[in-house]
Amino acid sequence: MIAASPRRYAIYSIVASILTLALKFGAWGMTGSVGLLSDATESIVNLTAGMLALTAITIAMRPADRSHSYGHGKAEYFSSGIEGILIIVAAIGITYAAVSRFFDPRELVNLGPGLLLALLSSVINFVTARVMLRAAAHFDSITLEADAKHLLTDVWTSVGLVAGLAVLIVMPQWSILDPVIAIVMAGNIVVTGVSLLKRSVSGLMDDALPPDEIERIGAAIRKHQGENATFHGLRTRKSGPRRFIDFHLLLPGKTTVRDAHDLCCVIEDEIKAGLARAEVTIHVEPLESEASYDGRKVGGECEASMVMNEDDSS
Repeated sequence: MIAASPRRYAIYSIVASILTLALKFGAWGMTGSVGLLSDATESIVNLTAGMLALTAITIAMRPADRSHSYGHGKAEYFSSGIEGILIIVAAIGITYAAVSRFFDPRELVNLGPGLLLALLSSVINFVTARVMLRAAAHFDSITLEADAKHLLTDVWTSVGLVAGLAVLIVMPQWSILDPVIAIVMAGNIVVTGVSLLKRSVSGLMDDALPPDEIERIGAAIRKHQGENATFHGLRTRKSGPRRFIDFHLLLPGKTTVRDAHDLCCVIEDEIKAGLARAEVTIHVEPLESEASYDGRKVGGECEASMVMNEDDSS
């Protein structure tokens, strides 16, 4: 059952990060493994990211006000962007520690108990991440999704680390495997960080909604105005979980204001039924007026029939 507020799931992430932080640093202290140190270092990033996520979600949930008439949803993109940067910084630190270990190899001790602690921390992260992914889909929150995927990345890197270090229990002479695993983990962490940065930039740059959602909007318009519906300037963007949609709808000039308004309300309701947290603005124009065919000037998506009409009129 999904809780009423996404803030609760950010708190879950913070609690899980504190627990795994203690377990992983305990494993490192017990074994002296630079690989386990790299794993513990990422848990510091997890904790910081969880705190950032809680802050961003709290800000994003604030209602629109005079200074932020479109709401505060973009705070989530700042959070995931900062998390991406922190992940990359952590990877640099892990790489430095691993390279140092190449020149100063050490025999690892107490590997068995240390690896058990690392596995226990992975179980905690896995359960937390799965719960957060369900919540992210429910609330359409990029912050929860980013935090959950980061935790899952931590799980798989930890499992790979444990599997690799387990070899040293029976073949301790392969101590070089410890820093090699740490460097591989650092590379994997960088990929995660870059991915988060890209998504954050896309949100801050007002990228359009995905093609399948654009098609759903067009289908909603055609459903109530007919297959030959004429519209253009379909512009979309996303701010946190909220979708903003606006377009120009061309109707016969004889259509009354009331009839045009009623049609727009029906179309808006249809779009909102298919896309959660959508805010729709429709600009009505007379079908017969040449000034109405300004789709290229307005920008955004156009129906094929609309493009042909504009070409004919030019």
